[in-house]
Amino acid sequence: MGGFIIQPNISIEQLQFEENDILILPGGDTWLEEENQEIIKIAKEHIKSNLAVAAICGATIGLAKEGALNNIKHTSNDKEFLKIICPDYTGEDYYVNLPAVRDKKLVTASGIAPIEFTYEVLKLLDVFNKKTLEAWYKLYKTKDSKYYFELMDSMKNN
Repeated sequence: MGGFIIQPNISIEQLQFEENDILILPGGDTWLEEENQEIIKIAKEHIKSNLAVAAICGATIGLAKEGALNNIKHTSNDKEFLKIICPDYTGEDYYVNLPAVRDKKLVTASGIAPIEFTYEVLKLLDVFNKKTLEAWYKLYKTKDSKYYFELMDSMKNN
């Protein structure tokens, strides 16, 4: 989507995850295609093992179809849509109708929530201190320049 072409520089077999790594599944319309099922299965195993996984938009559909979201809080583009597209999806009791949801080390988001998605990923990875993260979020959410100054101020002592 958006005209991006992604050229992996390693094969799936060469993937090696360490404890603090995160598997990020970007949005798109190809997550139900056969060529992406191997990485969806890896993501499902990561979720089961409480390793960090983040999925947005169409990637959440691929996870739902694989059954990876049946026992963990999550969100997507729409619960009813998930049930139509993924007839074996049974995670509707865990569906949370919010732009982005984090449960354990899984982050999921609607395709219209890239800022919320990024916020939850940054929080999961503990990239910024709380003050910096909140200023970052407010800046990108509101576009109000006062948060730029808050963000810069919060980073002075890092």
